Amino acid sequence: MNDIEFNLIDEPWIRVMDSECNISEVSLKDALLNAHRYKSLGGELPTQDIAVMRLMLAVLHTVYSRVDENGCASPLEEDDESDDDENEEVIRQKALDRWKALWKRGSFSEKAIGDYFDKWHERFWLFHPERPFGQIARLALGTDYDAPKLNGEISESSNKLRFFSMYSGNDKSTLTYSQAARWLLYLNSYDDTSSKPTKEGKAKAGGSLPSPGVGWLGKLGLIYLIGNDLFETLMLNLIMVNCEIVQANQNPLWEQEKVSESERTEIALPKDLASLYTVQSRRVLLKRKDGNVESYKLLGGDFFEKENAFFEPMTVWNNPKKDNDPYTPRRHDSSRQMWREFSVLFNDNDKNRSAGVISWFKTYLKGQGLIPKRYLLRTSITAVEYGDKYFFVKNVFSDSLTMHSELLSELGADWRAKIELEISRCSELAGEVSVLARNLYIASGGSNSSKDKHYLEIPDIVKAKLYYRLDIPFRKWLRSIDPEDFDEKMKDEKIKDWQSTARKISDRYALELVSQTDDTAIVGRNVDKQVYSSPRALNIFRSRTKKIYA
Repeated sequence: MNDIEFNLIDEPWIRVMDSECNISEVSLKDALLNAHRYKSLGGELPTQDIAVMRLMLAVLHTVYSRVDENGCASPLEEDDESDDDENEEVIRQKALDRWKALWKRGSFSEKAIGDYFDKWHERFWLFHPERPFGQIARLALGTDYDAPKLNGEISESSNKLRFFSMYSGNDKSTLTYSQAARWLLYLNSYDDTSSKPTKEGKAKAGGSLPSPGVGWLGKLGLIYLIGNDLFETLMLNLIMVNCEIVQANQNPLWEQEKVSESERTEIALPKDLASLYTVQSRRVLLKRKDGNVESYKLLGGDFFEKENAFFEPMTVWNNPKKDNDPYTPRRHDSSRQMWREFSVLFNDNDKNRSAGVISWFKTYLKGQGLIPKRYLLRTSITAVEYGDKYFFVKNVFSDSLTMHSELLSELGADWRAKIELEISRCSELAGEVSVLARNLYIASGGSNSSKDKHYLEIPDIVKAKLYYRLDIPFRKWLRSIDPEDFDEKMKDEKIKDWQSTARKISDRYALELVSQTDDTAIVGRNVDKQVYSSPRALNIFRSRTKKIYA
């Protein structure tokens, strides 16, 4: 077996989808140079795709901070004796001009990508005696896991088996090198907290080691932008100005002279996106046999404070409850459709801080006209839901929302406010449906006691079903809104169209709930000096929902 094996630049390992939705594996170099020919990444999980995409973005940030769109040497930041503020503005404009030139070019330069990979080729070997990619050579300490735990579709450990696994036999017990490469990035980004600190590490630290928590991406409410093909997706997320800082000096993992081997190490928040996107949340060493990966060793790695970590551009934020409280990443809720979080995702105001990638799009891509007008934008979220104490992965989910990009411009500000109002009215509708369902339950002989499990569960059940019915109609309505097409009169008509749709959907659902109750509910019963019957419950529902749209 060769000590040096499987170079990520040359070997096929990244799963991509073509225009006909066929999946194939390509090399890192191919994925970048032919990004304009691929529809999207096509990994096993959306969370795996974002981990791979951030690696690709780290390469692009590094390359295009040093060369122009054609691959000619042209550093974004050069020594300049002019006024600092003036120089900063010149550098910012140069970065934006470079982004615009790349977008216009429509593909990444073979010279730019090829020259860079030729220089750093030795740092991309998956197996190497001194510098294996994303790993620690000769890692001796740590928790030992078999290959099924590395596979994010299984995530199976020795004490937590999957009874209905998608894999069996050798496909389950080992991984190919291409699979291992993809899941290595996923592991570093989303690993759970099941690994333990070592005795040696605790002794060296004086008795205890801090917990790094889950992998960095597992802590986020991750959000990113999707274009018409993989090239556009990478470009939309290639944030040349992040937190008002031009991404000029990049320091990705593979360019660093030494890779830290220390266990559970708190570090400062990285100050360039290439190093942020390649931060090593875990110390890992893959173990191979007969051309497959059969196990790996793992330690906790680098971590940093998530509070006010605004340099991370791909997360939404929790709003502080008090003035001096910090912002923290807001994890997504798998039970809530993405559009229900419209305000949190897309509006910047005193009560909300949107993600950096959204601010980048609004301020520069739309604000400075770097992308075409009437560009149809898709925004996506993805997340991992962990089990008890974050010890294992419970669920992986994603969602996306398509709308006209003008909604995120100044022209769309009034529309955004009106959309938020309609979403809040949907929430009121859901509340009234839950009241109706509880009243029908009592009218049918059920209890209104807080000890009645079914009575307590009713609101969540019926709200989820109503939102399921509202989901596709709302998405279609949102997608149909182009602020440039509507004057005030047409805007009012458009909003009334949705209100009519929402009321019809909720009323139909209410009638279904009534029809599902038994005959005794028609007559009803007195409970705590109040009459509960299905006709009365329906009348109350209709009266209250009418007021929502009054």
